[in-house]
Amino acid sequence: MATPLYRTVIDTIVERIASGELPSGTMLPSETQLGAELGVSQGTARKALMELEQSGLVQRAQGRGTFVTVRTPETSLFNFFRLRHPDGTLEGPQLDRETVTRRSATDTERADLHGSPEDVIEIERVRSIGGQPVTHEMSVIPAAMFPGIAERQPLPNTLYVFYQQAYSVIIVRADERLGAIGAPEASAKALGLDAGTPVMDVRRRAVDVLERVVELRRSINRTDALDYFVSLS
Repeated sequence: MATPLYRTVIDTIVERIASGELPSGTMLPSETQLGAELGVSQGTARKALMELEQSGLVQRAQGRGTFVTVRTPETSLFNFFRLRHPDGTLEGPQLDRETVTRRSATDTERADLHGSPEDVIEIERVRSIGGQPVTHEMSVIPAAMFPGIAERQPLPNTLYVFYQQAYSVIIVRADERLGAIGAPEASAKALGLDAGTPVMDVRRRAVDVLERVVELRRSINRTDALDYFVSLS
């Protein structure tokens, strides 16, 4: 089956964003210009831009045009950090500890990550809220996609904005699985808990704008004073 014309327009814009040709904040060509450039109708170009807006990759400003979405640490935190106070408010976590290590990939990591990497970068972090350690997380990314990242410590608090700005890797979706477990010894020590204390185990696959799985993340979370908050629509 032939690819719909509007999908071709979407793929073209996505590739330009991912390559850095269209950085954050850049104004896209108009519907008329896109149609003329790519050989499609203005209506097809409009449908493509509407789909991109719904995915969050672009933002349309009435009377001004369509712009590549600017991702800030604040918006990234709101979208991807899920722990909230019981009243629903978000308090930005502080980074207490971080280690960045290059190592051989496990069989599971090679199978799941884009490019079936032989080597990965593991980023281990402990985050706190109000002075209380609440999250022990381990992020694993393909080493070849993030050259030199180990030498850039300390890394910014919000990794996804950093991935985009430094490596043109734009995270657009995170698929998560949640479970309740007893705190493993390393996580218990990091969070100031007794081993086996009930915690929330969150396993994430982060997907970029090109539909590549570029990060695997496991977070062990204290939820005795915080809730894991998700808004469904």
